[in-house]
Amino acid sequence: MFGFLKKQFVDVIDWLERPGDLAWRVPFEDREIQNGAQLTVREGQMALFVNEGNLADTFESGLHRLDTANLPVLTSLMHWDKGFRSPFKSDVVFLSFKEQQGLKWGTGQPVTVRDAEFGPLRLRAFGSYSFRIAAVEPFVDRILGTLDGVSTASLEPQLRAAIQTAIATALGGGGVPFLDLAANQQALSERIRVEVDKAFAQWGLTCLSFYVESISLPEEVQAHLDKGSSMRVLGDLGNYTRFQAAEAIEAAAGQEGGSVAGIGAGVAAATALGGAMAQGLGTQATAAAAPAEDPIATIEKLHKLVTLGALSQEEFDAKKAELLSRIR
Repeated sequence: MFGFLKKQFVDVIDWLERPGDLAWRVPFEDREIQNGAQLTVREGQMALFVNEGNLADTFESGLHRLDTANLPVLTSLMHWDKGFRSPFKSDVVFLSFKEQQGLKWGTGQPVTVRDAEFGPLRLRAFGSYSFRIAAVEPFVDRILGTLDGVSTASLEPQLRAAIQTAIATALGGGGVPFLDLAANQQALSERIRVEVDKAFAQWGLTCLSFYVESISLPEEVQAHLDKGSSMRVLGDLGNYTRFQAAEAIEAAAGQEGGSVAGIGAGVAAATALGGAMAQGLGTQATAAAAPAEDPIATIEKLHKLVTLGALSQEEFDAKKAELLSRIR
């Protein structure tokens, strides 16, 4: 008899939510709510009574006794004008208004935008965001419906799709060149958050925080950008020639059986390359016009070759004596 009564009547209604839970419909099955039942709504929650798909009474956090005094809408819908004594049936839904934090977003496919300096670019980005329920009716109508419950995990694919669209809108209309995005990352995050919040509002949600943690170019475009940066760091063609010569010396010294002749050939090739580049750009630099090098600096470079094993001690001593004899 006790099991039968427990199955038929509900005296206590509450919800112990888990992390990530947004909504839960109380599974009454064949049971009915007892007149005078106790409803417990915890902090950050709201309880809704739904009659035939229509939102009826709502309860904020606190302890509530269910009767005609605090169920005015349901009382009117059920025609309990003189009060009721018997158990009744109604859908009860709990909502959680807590902030859902630490969620990750990313562009599954690159977003094409028109950059002020580079023209059309395909950008990838990722970061984090948080949200919570803001409006009851659109959330219940468009998200919950007849479902038994809603979790953050079940909504994430839908939310990430909305975020990707918002990113395209924010980046495309921002007018900030790609090279300046890092310096304007906070402003960019806020601009995207505003667009995301507009998209979330249709489902009764609000975006509380949005962070852009990284924006990147396709690998091949980034490689060309890095080359351009390297050339700007090197400066003029004279510096480039010296850079190439140093690279040739290091490469020849690292080869098995490397010799002074091999190093000299590498330096000559690098110098010729620099001279050809200078002529092609209309500069006055030529390999033959290179100024004489300081003997002391030459000795230091030769000593480095001895350290690398590309020059013997005897060869170094002979060349050193020759260079020192030039010093007046």
